[in-house]
Amino acid sequence: MTRIEKVLYTGKTHTTGGRDGAARSDDGALDVRLSPPGSGKGGTNPEQLFAAGWSACFIGALGLAAAGRKLRLPAEAAVDAEVDLGMAGEGYFLQARLSISLPGLERDLAEALVEEAHRTCPYSKASRGNIDVVLTVV
Repeated sequence: MTRIEKVLYTGKTHTTGGRDGAARSDDGALDVRLSPPGSGKGGTNPEQLFAAGWSACFIGALGLAAAGRKLRLPAEAAVDAEVDLGMAGEGYFLQARLSISLPGLERDLAEALVEEAHRTCPYSKASRGNIDVVLTVV
């Protein structure tokens, strides 16, 4: 386990009611109703929040990988993230797929940037070895 030497930011939320509740950040920027996946109730769910956070972080990591090569990340760079909640035996687990679009870049370069981003993105590091992850350059 790597210990953080310098904290850059701490996200703080207060959540009540679990999957049928609400979550609010300490600064009020995030204020969402929560509902179980597929329930049809209003609100989002933890899997959607994880997918959004991971994809945003991954685009940042792609930008750093491109900058390291003195390249500019395409303005239209996008990540479509899918996070599945499922069961194996009697336990709940996650798995994920990230589809990465880097228009205008040659496939070999795009794949190299994706590999580097996956090595450096904190969400990728947190999930590595814990859940099944598939990365696809589209």
